[in-house]
Amino acid sequence: MSLETDVLIIGAGAAGLTAALAAHEAGASVTVIEKQSTVGGTAAISGGIIWVPQNHLMKAQGGEDSREDALAYFRSLDHGDIGEETLAAFVDEGHHALEFLEKLGASKLSMLQGYPDYYLDRPGAKPEGGRALDNDLLDFSELGEWADKIFTHGDIPRMMLRETPLGGGSGMIEPEEMGRRISEDLRGWGQALIGRLLKACLDRDIVPMLNCRGQRLTIEDGRITGAKITQDDKDIDISARQGVILATGGFEWNEEFKQTFLRGPLTAPASPPGNQGDGLKMAMAAGASLGNMTSAWWMTALSIPEAQWEGGETRSMPVLIERTMPHTLMVNRSGKRFCNEANNYSALAGAFHSFDPATYDYPNLPAYLIFDSQYRARYPLASIMPGMDLPDWVTQADDLAGLAEKLDVDGEALQATVETFNHHAANAEDPEFGRGSRAYDRFYGDRSREGAKATLGPLDQGPYFAVEIKMGALGTNGGAKTDALAQVLDLEGQPIPGLYGAGNVISSPTGSVYAGAGGTLGPALAFGYIAGQSAARRANI
Repeated sequence: MSLETDVLIIGAGAAGLTAALAAHEAGASVTVIEKQSTVGGTAAISGGIIWVPQNHLMKAQGGEDSREDALAYFRSLDHGDIGEETLAAFVDEGHHALEFLEKLGASKLSMLQGYPDYYLDRPGAKPEGGRALDNDLLDFSELGEWADKIFTHGDIPRMMLRETPLGGGSGMIEPEEMGRRISEDLRGWGQALIGRLLKACLDRDIVPMLNCRGQRLTIEDGRITGAKITQDDKDIDISARQGVILATGGFEWNEEFKQTFLRGPLTAPASPPGNQGDGLKMAMAAGASLGNMTSAWWMTALSIPEAQWEGGETRSMPVLIERTMPHTLMVNRSGKRFCNEANNYSALAGAFHSFDPATYDYPNLPAYLIFDSQYRARYPLASIMPGMDLPDWVTQADDLAGLAEKLDVDGEALQATVETFNHHAANAEDPEFGRGSRAYDRFYGDRSREGAKATLGPLDQGPYFAVEIKMGALGTNGGAKTDALAQVLDLEGQPIPGLYGAGNVISSPTGSVYAGAGGTLGPALAFGYIAGQSAARRANI
């Protein structure tokens, strides 16, 4: 069986659906394939936040931003892994991508008020926020039969992120209003993001082909001309007259690739297990140059045994609020603190990946989040609310010595660590790691408390509790190198004719820098937009 199209897009996540719309509006016929039985992938179960500088929503509310500020911010964080051209393309085109999607009805966003950038000590950072954008609720009945074909796992988000503690809200919705949202199937977060992108595609007769796995790209006279795919065990040749766009996600579930490329352990990915590096394999087979392969969109993670993906893999969740609230700290297996627990999750990976040449090991893995009964009485742990019974995977003991014994950590060291922490926390200080000294540290904390007390509080009321914290990721961010037109480059730095990329399958335009909330999705949408336009215009003939 064979099919023909102008532009073939492999992957129906945020980047792929954006690319489809951009190519279509530029005049090309579009075919989108997706190996899963649903669309959306990682983006669909994410918070859906989009980080884009110079965006029109920020400007409409009087916020100040500029190209110079955005570039200065990234350059101050660059360790040699950011390409000047691709970074500039993101900064220059990201806000145009958002305006384009809004015009098509493919997005409806609002500012996350007061949500700061992650590195506030750097030039160009915006402590007052404005670059992180939230999705408004979407009525899923508008999607018809496709409402059930957007990837979900677990509870469906019925709130906008700005209504939750993650976005600075209370997390409380009146029962009557929540009942309305459930009965009318209103959804927020990544569900709203993907839902609007998909509806815009369907409105333009761009209907994703599901259960289609890309096997390899076809090459004629050095040009990518399509791909061989498999759908429901049937082989299909798809000819793409103007180009192929890879938008397949990262490789964080591919054990061989992780061991080969990443700088340190990644044992708890929060993304769906389908992210196996399929697009990366196809790009490599076509001669693509690779970049940023040691990095990922790192995060601290909690693996919950009873939460599993459909294939039986343990699901992991990001640990954000839990390690930032008062009456908590993190220790390594020696019973000692090793970081500012309230630091941003992506940068925190550096502490977890610290390598000790004397022991030839990672001393901060495993790590443990320690908290006391004050925390238990006030704050949630994952989905466990105060007053609820604790599952078996939460270790508990009447005193610190008993907790240390159960965790097999040094009891004397743990006791000394907690005593030192408590002494300074009582004064809202952390001279060792500076926790609470920055606005970001306090953003996820207890906002009913002033200043550093939002995140600092003694652990001095037993019983005591602990959970293991692992090194996870929202996805990898290394892959095929591209230029500013999203053209995949070969080993000589030249465009591979007919091949484009966007999302986590490419070397991130922002390198290893997770600039702020939505630092993954902003570049994904921007390069999806660029790739779609470039492929439709056959930019690299």
